[in-house]
Amino acid sequence: PMSQAENNVSASVRAGLLGYFADLGGDEPSNVYNMLLEVVEKPMLEVVRDQAQNNQSKAAQWLGLNRNTLRKKLLQYGLAE
Repeated sequence: PMSQAENNVSASVRAGLLGYFADLGGDEPSNVYNMLLEVVEKPMLEVVRDQAQNNQSKAAQWLGLNRNTLRKKLLQYGLAE
């Protein structure tokens, strides 16, 4: 079962998507999958990086990513030196 924190994140994503569709005003959405990944991934990486006190090995472990993959993603979003 999901924890309360996971339920909160899921509810926030759901509410955000419902707001996104409502804001379209009948227009067709496009690229929803990539748009959602980008808007979720960047703040997730920022928060985890900060919580790990910029320790990329620790952050990668917490995220379940290879350290090189994390580094690539941090660079992609301009979050690494």
